[in-house]
Amino acid sequence: MLLFTASRALRAALTILFVMTFAFVVLRLSGDPALLIMSVDAPPEAIKAFREAWGLERPIWEQYLSYIGHAFTGDFGKSMRDGRPAIDLVMERVPATLAITLPALALKVGLGIPAGVYAALHRNSFADRMTMAVSVAGFTMPSFVLALLLVLLFSVNLGWLPASGADSPTYAILPIITLGASGAAIMARFTRSAMLEVLGQPYIRAASAKGVEWRRVISHHALPNAAIPTVTIIGFMIGSLVAGAVVVESVFAWPGIGRLLVSAVANRDLAVVQAILMVIATWMVLANFTVDMAYGWLDPRVRGTAAAH
Repeated sequence: MLLFTASRALRAALTILFVMTFAFVVLRLSGDPALLIMSVDAPPEAIKAFREAWGLERPIWEQYLSYIGHAFTGDFGKSMRDGRPAIDLVMERVPATLAITLPALALKVGLGIPAGVYAALHRNSFADRMTMAVSVAGFTMPSFVLALLLVLLFSVNLGWLPASGADSPTYAILPIITLGASGAAIMARFTRSAMLEVLGQPYIRAASAKGVEWRRVISHHALPNAAIPTVTIIGFMIGSLVAGAVVVESVFAWPGIGRLLVSAVANRDLAVVQAILMVIATWMVLANFTVDMAYGWLDPRVRGTAAAH
């Protein structure tokens, strides 16, 4: 188990380093932030002074080594807009993002798994067909389309809920529903598929033939074995919580990381964009690492395979 954990931890660290490197290089090759922040009409002396102040005149490899060296000490640079530490600006937005993404995750799991299990246990019934039809519609509809439909219905037509802002808890309802709906649909489909596969296994038929109560067969044999592929989807959803909130936060003017990312990209605020991408990458890597650990706990064969390699 120790070797399994160490190999996954090393992979996670290398992934975060790769994301940081990729973001650094791409952002600096995409254009000169001095021209956007200072404007093209600014005097050449002012643009030159700006580049020197932020180290943009140095070779890219020298900028990269400086960035990585400071990052290991927790310094991810300062915002080119207001001079504040970039990581502070990002962490200030984390609570707002978690305020809608964590309830959305609970909605995905709380609705998706029971719906998928019920559909599998009533295969080809009317309830199964309706559940799958709703799930297909849920995960094929873009989040911004669903968000606009919810605003049109509950804000414009009915006037029940606010359309944008974050002045009270009621402002979070529509973003949570938007984020949770598609995830619940995906969860329902994968849970149904996993349950159907498990229910077709010989050991399930053997347990039923021995006279084991069907409810016990489901709870003690089918659900634990169907949990392994389901954990993958939950891990993916946890990992994509922050990244998936970008569009929704923009539509509902929610003051989270996603909205900050949009404004930082528009303003070419390199340090803030890099800090956000680092936080998102770390979040996703930690989620995948947790899933790997869960795999090793649920299925000892996974640990054996990792040890063999």
